[in-house]
Amino acid sequence: MEKLWFKNYPEGAERQLDTSEYDSILDMFEKAVREHPDRAAYINMGKVLTFRKLEERSRAFAAYLQNELKLERGDRVALMMPNLLQYPIALFGVLRAGLVVVNVNPLYTPRELEHQLQDSGAKAIVVVSNFASTLEKVVFNTAVKHVILTRMGDQLSFGKRTLVNFVVKYVKKLVPKYKLPNAVTFREVLSVGKYRQYVRP
Repeated sequence: MEKLWFKNYPEGAERQLDTSEYDSILDMFEKAVREHPDRAAYINMGKVLTFRKLEERSRAFAAYLQNELKLERGDRVALMMPNLLQYPIALFGVLRAGLVVVNVNPLYTPRELEHQLQDSGAKAIVVVSNFASTLEKVVFNTAVKHVILTRMGDQLSFGKRTLVNFVVKYVKKLVPKYKLPNAVTFREVLSVGKYRQYVRP
């Protein structure tokens, strides 16, 4: 079977990886950070997130979950967002905190979202503001106690972030009104988390 995705790999990228040297995804992530700190880990909307920046931000995210939200090893955290730079930061942050990622399709209807959150027992969720109104309709019927809100451009440079977030909300009108009064912002999580102690599980 032809693996069509190989055509999108950068030149020189390995096609087969030996994973036997790793005990976990976290081990593999940490090795990539050590060996390639200044290489691009992810690129989105022209913004490059290096392995070093991914390590710093995911560590801050993990520290916030551990210290501020008091989540315990094995607790579930739902991620409800499309392909944004916030996704790998949150993903590795959740894993680094010893928690379990629950991927949630951002296009879920309220009924589908409620089922997934109830079924998983997620105690926290990271949601992009475009879909916060869906969460608002069902969050009270779930175990979710902590909501982290992000906007489309939150990991872009100041100018681009301001422009993207303005266009998404006011020009394209892609952010329906919502009310999640106890939510914290993704940017606040990183800002606070970088000053908290991270403990590897």
